[in-house]
Amino acid sequence: MSEQTNWLAQVVEPILEPALPICDPHHHLWDRDGNRYLLDELLADTGSGHNVVSTVFVECMSMYRADGPEPLKVVGETEFVNGIAAMSASGGYGKTRACRAIVSRADLNLGAAVGAVLDAHMAITPRFKGIRHASAWDASPQIRRSHTNPTQGMLLDKTFRTGFAELGKRGLSFDAWLYHPQIGELTDLARAFPGTTIVFDHFGGPLGIGPYEGKRAEIFAQWKKDVAALARCENVVAKLGGLVMPINGFDFHKALRPATSDQLVSATRDYYLHAIDCFGPSRAMFESNFPVDKASCSYAVLWNSFKKIASGFSKADKAALFHDTATRVYRIGEV
Repeated sequence: MSEQTNWLAQVVEPILEPALPICDPHHHLWDRDGNRYLLDELLADTGSGHNVVSTVFVECMSMYRADGPEPLKVVGETEFVNGIAAMSASGGYGKTRACRAIVSRADLNLGAAVGAVLDAHMAITPRFKGIRHASAWDASPQIRRSHTNPTQGMLLDKTFRTGFAELGKRGLSFDAWLYHPQIGELTDLARAFPGTTIVFDHFGGPLGIGPYEGKRAEIFAQWKKDVAALARCENVVAKLGGLVMPINGFDFHKALRPATSDQLVSATRDYYLHAIDCFGPSRAMFESNFPVDKASCSYAVLWNSFKKIASGFSKADKAALFHDTATRVYRIGEV
């Protein structure tokens, strides 16, 4: 067992509402630098007690093509994940259908030329539903920028938006990963493209490290206003998760024991309830962001925390938050 596995094993909780169907709309797969998270590892997490019936893969620079034109190398990720999805769809790996939808990457800074990259993704599989082109940028050298190495104000850039327009032509969605000072830029983008579905990942990355450390109350107050403004764009849907990464500043990853669901709820509940209040359950979905959030807690504990946060909601609202919104937004045809 790995050191992380031993650490996570210190906290084991009874599974709440074990029959509640879940579509986990945000996880990654990779095998690099001695860190492996492939189908076996994913299924070990999804099979830890909750009723995870399907999942959505989101890009993470995994298995790009080694050869060929540079803009098309990203298509290797869709090829790779489609193979994993086919393995899962065979039924030989249990009831969970992994990677029912695939969100890959294409460089929207190519402008209109990105259309050929999108078409290449689409030609591989109907599981391909959209892209994420991360834009997380901050002026502080203490804040790591996205793996896409975005420029300041990328979401506002004319060439980027020319590329963004290619998504709508194909009915593809856009996952947005950014930091909280950039939420206004995303709102501007959403207003400019009201016909394109935009998925607001990880609450807009409210930062709690570097120059933002010790300013949680001040940041939260502004974040609430920015999220409320974004939610008025009906083409935007919120992913509820990815809030216990080290960048968020809760420091669960530094503790001797991983977080319990009660600790997670105490620290993060207000973010969840505000987002649900603004977007409504029909435009919100709980997400694991695994294995990234595994730095703070186990998969079973994380979903217990979501169920505690949603404990006062109706059966219909829970169905939306845990399953139905995700399968609708990512166009997953499930019985």
